[in-house]
Amino acid sequence: MTEKRIKLVAMDSEDLAILAAHCQDAVLKVRDIRFLPSESRFFVELNRFVWEQGAKRRERRRAVLHFEHVKGARAQGINQRDRDQVLSLLTLLFTEKEAPAGTIELVFSGDFQIRLDVECVEAQLTDLRASWEASSVPRHET
Repeated sequence: MTEKRIKLVAMDSEDLAILAAHCQDAVLKVRDIRFLPSESRFFVELNRFVWEQGAKRRERRRAVLHFEHVKGARAQGINQRDRDQVLSLLTLLFTEKEAPAGTIELVFSGDFQIRLDVECVEAQLTDLRASWEASSVPRHET
């Protein structure tokens, strides 16, 4: 499999949309989610589908998605006690409230969400390891 790793930074909602495209259909477990209030940092380790290789190449890669300047985090529908619950990330959204502050939503399949109250958009997606062959290509009904 390919060894090309990405490291992307988002500083506004347009940048965040690019990170969202790279994270679409990433899977993770609840145990992979961390909020560090004392550091104003939120991050998730995930297994992202390597969309930039095209759907004909079935690859996943371990990556970290982290957010800075996080004042609070709230989950909807996620059983935080079930550390093995698998979540599938669909997209990332930013809603500005009082510029540059707002809310970043991590939207998962099954109507699950995590909302981050942020002072501003500052996020980063970093690949960690070589990719491996995925068992299938994610599909979405249109």
